[in-house]
Amino acid sequence: MFTEAPLDCGRATVLPEWVDYNGHMNVGYYVLAIDQALDRSFDRFDCGKSYVERTNRSFFVLETHVRYLREVTVGAPLAFSFQLIGHDAKRLHYFIEMRHAEEGFLSATSEQIALHVDLGTRRTEVMPDHLQALFADMAAAHAALPAPEGLGRVMGLGRKS
Repeated sequence: MFTEAPLDCGRATVLPEWVDYNGHMNVGYYVLAIDQALDRSFDRFDCGKSYVERTNRSFFVLETHVRYLREVTVGAPLAFSFQLIGHDAKRLHYFIEMRHAEEGFLSATSEQIALHVDLGTRRTEVMPDHLQALFADMAAAHAALPAPEGLGRVMGLGRKS
């Protein structure tokens, strides 16, 4: 079903209110734009808003690592892609890229781990079989992709020589 590799997560445009006093998109809005792209993906996977309303289950981001690689400015068209890196019965590990939609350059990435959660108990819970099957199929399709640049990157200043 979702054999596109990586998956297209839709488009956005840098809004004037997203631009800070440096004349480029503020770091917080990179996270917002990426999160909105992720919401679009989860809606496509049927584990987004309607899934939450039907089941009282959701996905919570446990950890995220955002890399800001090249600035974008007001009006810039953005394109997002989703690559599933790994999964188990309760967790997803994925990588989202944000590119300038016309010039094609990579502007930002976000590597995330999300947990499947029962909203009634606020505890992690095993995903239903249909979601486990969907993510297994997706993982198989994405296994042929190269590891994204920056995957698992550790922050640091490096060693002084």
